[in-house]
Amino acid sequence: MLYFVLSMLTHNFAGMEAIQNIIVDNTLENVKDDKFASYLCHAYCHSGSCTFEHNGRKHTFEKGNCLIISGRNDLIENISQSSDFTVDVIYVSQEFIAISTPQSNYGMRGHLALFNNPVMQLTPNMQQTCKRNFELIHSRLSQPQHHFYRDALMNAVQMMIIDFFDFHAELYGEDKITTQYYQLMEQFLNMLEQGEYERNRNIGYYADKLCVTSKYLSEVSKKVSGLPANYWITRYTSLEISRLLRDKSLSFTDISDRFGFSSLSHFSRYVQNNLGATPTDFRE
Repeated sequence: MLYFVLSMLTHNFAGMEAIQNIIVDNTLENVKDDKFASYLCHAYCHSGSCTFEHNGRKHTFEKGNCLIISGRNDLIENISQSSDFTVDVIYVSQEFIAISTPQSNYGMRGHLALFNNPVMQLTPNMQQTCKRNFELIHSRLSQPQHHFYRDALMNAVQMMIIDFFDFHAELYGEDKITTQYYQLMEQFLNMLEQGEYERNRNIGYYADKLCVTSKYLSEVSKKVSGLPANYWITRYTSLEISRLLRDKSLSFTDISDRFGFSSLSHFSRYVQNNLGATPTDFRE
């Protein structure tokens, strides 16, 4: 049964935003619900087990495992839970993930790996860390009277993300992509990691540099990551813009010029469309 603190709705805008951006649950039965299509699902299994198919592959999610599934709920099928299955689930909107993600693009690598295997088998120490992070988010959600409620929630979500990055790096390392498609995807992501997105947000630019067509690059991206190439260009751009917007020493003009926007209004529309708020509202 889906649950959250309804009394939060009577509080200020920050509390209203949080209730929309972070939702807790105690079952996986809702993960395919369309209302979570734009959320990232984080789950920790306390007991029992669950099997499901993701991207055409069967997976087992059991005690001591964590599960991270993107909003591609169309990739999830045939969920079956044991009678003793208990789980904590935290859904975080893509917009809140964007503003809470630390200044690292490791998440891009992790996303590709999690697309192939969304379950991580945690060590006992990792399990304790994961449970503490979930408990902290639950605790912060129950404190809407906190004067810095939104910032406290962002901090709690960021800590969870950082630890998930650490778990993934510890368990799997940063394996090189070996197949032809994966090699192309890695070259594409390397270009983005080098900051090419600041001046080049057209897929044609990357396709030309990689000596392929735009259609082929997007098809490869979908096959490897489940998402089109334009998603990754926008994702890198949005992460960096959100980071710079937090730096109040930079004017909106400074940031707009850095990314080559033709005008402040164009920059504002881009931020509104991809971060869910105007530059002014985001900074506040």
